[in-house]
Amino acid sequence: MLQASAVVFATPEKFGYMAGALKDFFDRSFYPLEGKVTGLGYALIVSAGSDGRGAVEAVERIVRGFPLKPLAPPLRVVGAPSEEDLAHARELGAALAVGIEMGIF
Repeated sequence: MLQASAVVFATPEKFGYMAGALKDFFDRSFYPLEGKVTGLGYALIVSAGSDGRGAVEAVERIVRGFPLKPLAPPLRVVGAPSEEDLAHARELGAALAVGIEMGIF
């Protein structure tokens, strides 16, 4: 994250929470990155089995501690991703890339 222009966190919802792998990443990186990535932009994608709100809230709570800056509303996909959901994810990635290239983020 120290070299990143922005970050996209993507996680499945597991028991109403983020996946353990993402939580482990946050646990291992929080203190080494604390104060070094302030204001870094991020986006969040959650693939949810129920509604995904618990996973979104948990990630948002953690990234406020870095603190990171949200660049877009969280993308929550409930159930199996549709072509429309995949298109929204591609649009999110493209918007972040353009924003970085243009110096907006």
